[in-house]
Amino acid sequence: MTPAQLDFVDIAGLVAGASTGEGLGNQFLANIREVDAIAHVVRCFDGTEVAHDGPLDPISDVEIIETELMLADLESLERRLKPLEKKAKGGDTDAIEMKDMIGRCMVVLQEGIPARDVKRTPDEEHILKQMQLLTAKPMMYVCNVDEESAASGNEYSDRVAEWAAAHGAVSVVISAAIEAEISLLDDEDEKKEFLDSLGLTETGLTRVIRAGYGLLNLITYFTSGPTETRAWTISGNTRAQDAAGVIHSDFARGFISAETISYDDYVACGGEQAAKEAAKVRKEGRDYIVHDGDVILFRFNV
Repeated sequence: MTPAQLDFVDIAGLVAGASTGEGLGNQFLANIREVDAIAHVVRCFDGTEVAHDGPLDPISDVEIIETELMLADLESLERRLKPLEKKAKGGDTDAIEMKDMIGRCMVVLQEGIPARDVKRTPDEEHILKQMQLLTAKPMMYVCNVDEESAASGNEYSDRVAEWAAAHGAVSVVISAAIEAEISLLDDEDEKKEFLDSLGLTETGLTRVIRAGYGLLNLITYFTSGPTETRAWTISGNTRAQDAAGVIHSDFARGFISAETISYDDYVACGGEQAAKEAAKVRKEGRDYIVHDGDVILFRFNV
């Protein structure tokens, strides 16, 4: 079995003043420009065993990071503007479009609003993406709570959830202490028993991964045969022909059909053959929109 995979890049924490070189400063900011989304782990537990600068206030912590990212974006845009102005005056269409987008982004950033909220048309999406702005990336807040609050969260994580919802982001509650203990258990039954004792149905990491897929608009489809079952990650609203191309370009080039079984039908029937006997297999064309969990056999000829 080959599962789907979401890669997390662990980057050292950001501090106030990073945009001007404090802490790891530019090193942190350069690393984060390459990712698809940002997961900000926010402290949501009391206690003196882990140091914290000043009184615990998760919203203040969130705002410090957001401010540093916006300041870094403003500095980046200001550096780009002068060279673009010369090209735009010369009639360069791409430069004119980029200059306009930079101007709109600078206005919202100066108002303390992240670049992801700048008004734009679908056709302008690629322009914003080219700019690699930190605050244009989707944001997830991971609320790290104490063990007793892992199942339902606490007042700190509730405040972060409200803040995230108001700013177009998502939040997830986990307990890093519990995750550390689970990582030491190899037996799946032991893991389940441990989670049950805490009132949890799944690990915090699983919740983070699921939230990450939702944040990035990703879904999973499966190919399954006698010797291998493999998960493939694609964007939502992907056509069958394009989904086939994720496996190999020849699959897309010579696409004939996608023999599809829904995940629920596949499991309920107990496999491909039983699903066929129950007439649960559908022959879909190239424009079929793949659903999360679909089990697909691609027919192609090149």
